[in-house]
Amino acid sequence: MDHDSLSLGFQMPLQASNAGLFVSRGQGIHPDRVIPTFELIFVKEGCLSMEEEGHPFDIREGETLLLWPGRRHRGLQPYAPGLSFYWVHFGLRDLPHDEMALTVPQHAAVGRPDHLALLFRRLIDDQETLGIRPLSASLTVLLMLQEVTAPGRARTNSNSSVTLLAGRADSIIHSRFHEGLTASSLANELSCHPDYLGRAFRQTYNLTLTEAIHRRRLRQARSLLLESADAVDVVARSCGFEEVGYFRRLFKRQEGLSPSAFRQIYSRLHVNTG
Repeated sequence: MDHDSLSLGFQMPLQASNAGLFVSRGQGIHPDRVIPTFELIFVKEGCLSMEEEGHPFDIREGETLLLWPGRRHRGLQPYAPGLSFYWVHFGLRDLPHDEMALTVPQHAAVGRPDHLALLFRRLIDDQETLGIRPLSASLTVLLMLQEVTAPGRARTNSNSSVTLLAGRADSIIHSRFHEGLTASSLANELSCHPDYLGRAFRQTYNLTLTEAIHRRRLRQARSLLLESADAVDVVARSCGFEEVGYFRRLFKRQEGLSPSAFRQIYSRLHVNTG
């Protein structure tokens, strides 16, 4: 072994090929075809209706679909305006099955959609700037498949009053995160005590209300940083952060990068439209 470098030799169980982001203009439909590779689809926005060998799927925001090689698949509905989804093709190598094997569901709701989106962006950015590098691309697709297998936030006692109350708070946070939401304002709107709402929300989602508000705002901020040319302070305020400095600190704590550095690294994408 060279004393100045570390050499690792191993075989990857898969080989990645091309990837991209599809953005619909409200025209066309997914082609009727049979392909020789696996295809992982991750819906970013909207709903994609497809079938594989006669089995229908509605893949919604935050969900994935794994299409098999050699099986006929096609779209069931024309692409709707606002639909967007990531896609990547890959093949498997004939290697021994071991105890580290992943079991990937064909249709899944992703527990950490933001993490999966970032992996797609990394792969697409590498593809556009450096070309497909077999080891890096294959490792990234493996991490994608691991995200698909990771469990989401489980809701227990889904019909209980506690879970229903927490779900109402979560819906408000999801749709009105850009407003001046606080734990107290949410409790007031839902006619309950802030402490009770906080306990119900933590029991259901394993998050505090403040953490949930921050997560939703940061998720929107990531999208705006990558898909708009708005200045960082404009992005922060449009997502509900009144203090830009506080937004910058939260963002760097969450992503490990400043908003500007995040935009620079992840903003390049190969986009196809239809």
